[in-house]
Amino acid sequence: MMTPLAAAKAYAATQGAALPSIGGSAAAGGADFGTMLKDVMEGAVQTSRTAETQMAAHVQGKAQLVDVVTAISAAEASLETVMAVRDQVISAYQEIMRMPI
Repeated sequence: MMTPLAAAKAYAATQGAALPSIGGSAAAGGADFGTMLKDVMEGAVQTSRTAETQMAAHVQGKAQLVDVVTAISAAEASLETVMAVRDQVISAYQEIMRMPI
């Protein structure tokens, strides 16, 4: 099972970005969780759109097959990362709901 930190590191590695500080406050220069999640989702959507554009270009004879396969692989990796983070958020929510008040 993938931990949230491992999922975040995997995503940062695929995007070539530095991992934001975990546990720091949003006012201290780090992005808050909502903003980070929104950026990740927008990146996944953009990657999927790029893959669709590459597929359409290939059908029209304007793109190489290797470019299409690369774009599809990137979209698949992005989607898997989003799904892993989603699973961890759901798991954390369920754990919180099991805590006694």
